[in-house]
Amino acid sequence: MGSCAGRRVDDNDLRGHRWTRLLSLALVLLITLGTAMTCSLPGTELDAMQVRGNLRVATINRATTYFSDAQGEPAGFDYDLLVLLAERLDLELDLQVYSFERDALDAVARGEADLAATGSMATQARRDRFRFGPTLRTVKPQVVYRRGSRKPRGLDELDDPLRVAADSAISDVVERIASSHPDLSWTAIEDADDDTLLYQVAENEHPVAAASSDVISISRRFYPRLTVAFDLDAPLPVAWAFPQTSDHSLYNAVVAFVVDLKASTELDRIRDRYFGQLGRLDYVGSREFSRDVDRLLPRYRSYFEEAAKANDLDWRLLAAVGYQESHWEANARSPTGVRGIMMLTKDTAKYLKIANRRDPKQSIFGGARYLRDQIDRMPPSITEPDRTWMALAAYNLGRGHLLDAREITAELGGDPDRWVDVRAALPLLTQAKWHSKTRYGYARGHEAVNYVGNIRTYYDILNWITGVETGIPSGEAPPEQQTPSQREPDPSTRALDLESPIL
Repeated sequence: MGSCAGRRVDDNDLRGHRWTRLLSLALVLLITLGTAMTCSLPGTELDAMQVRGNLRVATINRATTYFSDAQGEPAGFDYDLLVLLAERLDLELDLQVYSFERDALDAVARGEADLAATGSMATQARRDRFRFGPTLRTVKPQVVYRRGSRKPRGLDELDDPLRVAADSAISDVVERIASSHPDLSWTAIEDADDDTLLYQVAENEHPVAAASSDVISISRRFYPRLTVAFDLDAPLPVAWAFPQTSDHSLYNAVVAFVVDLKASTELDRIRDRYFGQLGRLDYVGSREFSRDVDRLLPRYRSYFEEAAKANDLDWRLLAAVGYQESHWEANARSPTGVRGIMMLTKDTAKYLKIANRRDPKQSIFGGARYLRDQIDRMPPSITEPDRTWMALAAYNLGRGHLLDAREITAELGGDPDRWVDVRAALPLLTQAKWHSKTRYGYARGHEAVNYVGNIRTYYDILNWITGVETGIPSGEAPPEQQTPSQREPDPSTRALDLESPIL
């Protein structure tokens, strides 16, 4: 029978067991501590932003991007999109406003901003430094000259150096083109932007310059002699710039955001708000309007202001309606019998209890009440600014025809609460295929489209003019939204900082 002999346990064995247990406990403690630390640290860039609580965006002062409107409120194509993005991400929008594109992009490169929204083109040179998001719109690089001088029709016909803003997207384009056109003479101007160079061409200080088509279109409304000579290159996308890192969490969130905006047509609506009216005035129309602003508007401005205040309207909008109706001529009369500055019909004047349609004050106050009535009668589902644009169409065409156009819009799969969709349907009211199915029948819907577009153009110009009067240039951010570190250019070199408009 075998026996089992016990092993003697000495002090060394006991000490070994103690060390083993201590090491095991230490290992468990380290693992637990490491897990807790890992859980407390954000895993992605988007997680870090959620912890921080804000979306840091580097932008610039420009009419195409971000600016303060005549009422002192922040506005702009990129600004509106950024507000929606911040709401979607449940973050506070932290705008860092710079004077030049390069400064905004450098802020992203340094990690001081999460993205840059400068409204400029995503050139190949910039793609080498940054990751660009989805296309928000497209613009064309163009060459401009002053009307009255010889028009260059191509690069080979440029007699003077082509001026561009240094470190801008346009300078990237010109530098690339110059590599295949060795005879091209061009100059990159330091501490200048497109607005400055366009103003200098309009004022005959320099013969030619290159800029993006959107900035040119806006500037031409204020500087009618500014004229496009030729396109410098094919259209290029405008997109937001992100840092080139391995973390794409914010980038992917923005891609999904833009996809949803396009699917809902919200992007089209915002694009229309800021760019839908561009290019409506030709040279003659711009010059005539500028003369009438000086010659006629002072006679009636106080009436527009009083009537607008009494009816909760912007007087500039009311004045724009008056100009579209009569060019501010008190005795204006159409073959159909409408009269006065606001061109009221007899029936409308009777409804508004206006005794004399040719009396400027009565006409303006009557037109203000009628416009306010049209705005108030719009369905509550229509929000601003679509509500005002549709009310203007109703002012011109009649509310019944506008309702017909909204029904056609819905039948075509559009959104009857969005002006950009209803605008596309209005011309169909001239076609029997469509107006035969409506309640109010045939209407010259295309005229209402032009009517609203022209008013928006006049309204924008008046906003710019009065913005200068009140010390709020349309291209300048409110002072409280600027930081000491941001560069301030010399006001004398900024076209939108002039003391008086050049029209």
